[in-house]
Amino acid sequence: MEVTVHSLSEVSKEVEIRASAQELEPHFDKAFRGYQAKVEIKGFRKGRAPLELVKKLYGELIEQDSLESVANELYKKAVEEKELKPIGDPLLVDMDYKKGEGVRFKIKYDVRPKVDLKEYKGIPVEKVVHRVTDEEVESEIARLRRMNAGVEEVSSVTDAEHIVTVDMQELDEAGVPIIGKKTQNVRFYLADAQLEQPFKDALKSAEAGGEYRVKFEHQHGDHKHSVNAALRAKKIEKVKLPDLNDEFVSKITKGKVTTVETLRADVKQDLIAYWNAKSERGVLNSVTGELIRRHDFEVPESLIRSVLVGLVEEVKNESPDKQLPKGFDAEKFFQENRAYAIYQAKWALLREELIRTEKISAEEADLLKLAEQESAKIGIDKERLVNYYKSSDQVKDRMVGEKLMKLLLDSAKIKEVEEKPPVL
Repeated sequence: MEVTVHSLSEVSKEVEIRASAQELEPHFDKAFRGYQAKVEIKGFRKGRAPLELVKKLYGELIEQDSLESVANELYKKAVEEKELKPIGDPLLVDMDYKKGEGVRFKIKYDVRPKVDLKEYKGIPVEKVVHRVTDEEVESEIARLRRMNAGVEEVSSVTDAEHIVTVDMQELDEAGVPIIGKKTQNVRFYLADAQLEQPFKDALKSAEAGGEYRVKFEHQHGDHKHSVNAALRAKKIEKVKLPDLNDEFVSKITKGKVTTVETLRADVKQDLIAYWNAKSERGVLNSVTGELIRRHDFEVPESLIRSVLVGLVEEVKNESPDKQLPKGFDAEKFFQENRAYAIYQAKWALLREELIRTEKISAEEADLLKLAEQESAKIGIDKERLVNYYKSSDQVKDRMVGEKLMKLLLDSAKIKEVEEKPPVL
């Protein structure tokens, strides 16, 4: 077997494999015997036809059919002999076979790029500080009241605490209904902060059976589209908020909190914890983003594809039936998410190099400490947990990743900055 390796790029190689007819014989014989076991030939029981007869009748077809499998076997042998160190799945890009003369395969494969580490400690980043206000606390308490509210059907809207159920008919520019563009039983909660103002304005005095118009430009992400619709109010409900008192607090917390003031204090602490966690994630993203910016190297296509395939699986798993949405365009999805996939693949490679350089690992003492922390929480014996953690690559990888991020964050030059108020 003759093996020649061609370099296509820093991360992409092509191996050319030539095998003589004599070298192919054992591979073809294996294929013949496999076919012999399942073929049915008149006059013989299944799997009992003579091998020579099988070769005579189907030999050329079997050879052609087995070439891809042969290519895979020869590729594995070439990888071992030449120490090629591929990553991802190989791709057969060319094949030339002439019976009795041997075969030539060309197989493309990816390799890890060489990552030359730049400075990765002492990275300057900003940490955005959010100060929780009394208004935010009251807004969260109002949300808790709405979650526990009742409703009463009424004839008209008198304030924002109403839900209006409408049939929404889309209109063209001339105000003519567009056939097939009618949505029934759309519920608008007028006190919802996320509800667009034109809907609130149109329905602020709505009466059951009345018809109202909305026409505005709807902004969605980086694009916008026109909304022009007629809303027919079918049902109006008054939201009856429960009184904010100690009885209400005790009820919604199942007795864990018994006073309004204690609830306010707990809500404030929860909001502070939420914003602190968000701020920490922001610092983490800034550090990884800066590291990726400082390290310019080509990412293997197989790794990018692997990330994209994983994203498609996430879309599938988020669906109630665990299926991709009808008409899902995978290639369009890949194009739209390619930049993100490159980012994630690049960070994965950089992360590995940082872990190797810093000699970070999950030590037995680390696993024991984790088991001690988690044992009481999940009700599993500490020794059982330790044994599980020792056998779990996922747990150890997570622990190594956490150690790496702690090292990077501990060395980072973090400057706290006040959060800027939103632009209205």
